[in-house]
Amino acid sequence: MSTGSGAHSAPAPNSHDDTVTDDATATAPGTAPALAAGPAATPRKGTFSSLRIRNYRLFATGQMVSNTGTWMQRIAQDWLVLSLTGSSAAVGITTALQFLPMLLFGLYGGVIADRFAKRKLLLFTQSAMGLTGLALAVLTLSGQVQVWHVYLVAFVLGLVTVLDNPSRQAFVSEMVGQDELRNAVSLNSANFQSARLIGPAVAGVLITAFGSGWAFLLNGLSFIAPVAGLLMMRTAELHPVDRVPRSKGQLREGLRYVSGRPDLIWPIVLVGFIGTFGFNFPIWLTAFVYHVYHQGAGTYSLFNGLMAAGSLIGALLAARRAGSRLRLLVGAAVVFGALEITAALAPSFWVFAALLAPIGMVGLTINVTANSSIQMATDPLMRGRVMSLFMMVFVGGTPLGAPVVGWVTDAFGPRIGFLTGGLVSMVAAVVIGLILARVGGLRLRIDLRRGRRLVAFVPRTPGTASSAEKDLAPAA
Repeated sequence: MSTGSGAHSAPAPNSHDDTVTDDATATAPGTAPALAAGPAATPRKGTFSSLRIRNYRLFATGQMVSNTGTWMQRIAQDWLVLSLTGSSAAVGITTALQFLPMLLFGLYGGVIADRFAKRKLLLFTQSAMGLTGLALAVLTLSGQVQVWHVYLVAFVLGLVTVLDNPSRQAFVSEMVGQDELRNAVSLNSANFQSARLIGPAVAGVLITAFGSGWAFLLNGLSFIAPVAGLLMMRTAELHPVDRVPRSKGQLREGLRYVSGRPDLIWPIVLVGFIGTFGFNFPIWLTAFVYHVYHQGAGTYSLFNGLMAAGSLIGALLAARRAGSRLRLLVGAAVVFGALEITAALAPSFWVFAALLAPIGMVGLTINVTANSSIQMATDPLMRGRVMSLFMMVFVGGTPLGAPVVGWVTDAFGPRIGFLTGGLVSMVAAVVIGLILARVGGLRLRIDLRRGRRLVAFVPRTPGTASSAEKDLAPAA
């Protein structure tokens, strides 16, 4: 993922109809224009335009290799815990421990990312992540692994991620600059999801044939690629970014900045609900494979691969999109919840499997739209802190939601667990969509007459229009 520049460095709008105005970031907090999803949209330049930049090519190549290893480890880790314990709640605890540090310390990671050189921070974090994979490989291949070992490694990896996430996101803007930033955000997601297609498939073969330890070993070695890519970069070609000097109150300053911006705070709240309750796929997919369909690791890899295929399509579509609108974010969140509810009630194996691809596509749309909207609307000097808050809420909510979702899944069955996550996501999207409309001076209109738009957001005062209306009103 990556970050975006603030209003002061935004490109000019292309036209009145196909852009979101700069007023989104220039007006006082709480006014209607603040609901626009960032600065003006840029013209389409091609799906892979940011790959023309050498430093970004090195970064993307290294991330592709390490992301593949990461997905291998995720599959192997979930399956290892389930094999050791037979409990979906234990898988939830592992996931919670991996993301608990983000919840506890995520904001401090953003402060550090704003203060220091991102490239040097990433050299440290990527190396440390590789070592965690190698440590788990040694424990597993030696036959000494116990579930508490997996818990400990997951927690240590989470600590490293606290610093890695905001640094990695902020560093993308230094590599590609403002003009290619939106494209790079989407390509980062496409990169991650492409690896998600390869990693689970390879992990399924390795686990079935040799055991989980080899997947952990390959993941540890895969981090050689991003470290080499960072070392090979031409630092003179990086876009200079001012560092924030050390001072008191920087954390509070970041929180005040976000709290005064409806276009930032409400999307963050929405992805917080979805990340906490709607993205617990390791729990649900292992439970469906193990308890509903009585299959093995190969089926778990298949399910993850189907979700990855949908996510990759969503990422490539996002790379071609000229803008990021809050209307799209809210609408995608509603559809996401509805798809999860439908999958939970799926009558057969293949119906359930077929729904995973659209769930992945819509889930990725939520992630990219929220990420790019927030990044493009944020002042550069606040970038690390705002994105650390975004990641803390989106990822850090998992320690709160995963054990609860795991308990519901164990106590009432996989279908009820999956349905609960979808229901919470859909209700949160509807409520926050209405809040955004109200802040933007809009109201929901339902028109049952033939030939009229069934549902639309319209100005509260007839005859007035705002950028918020253009942003939230459904497409014709």
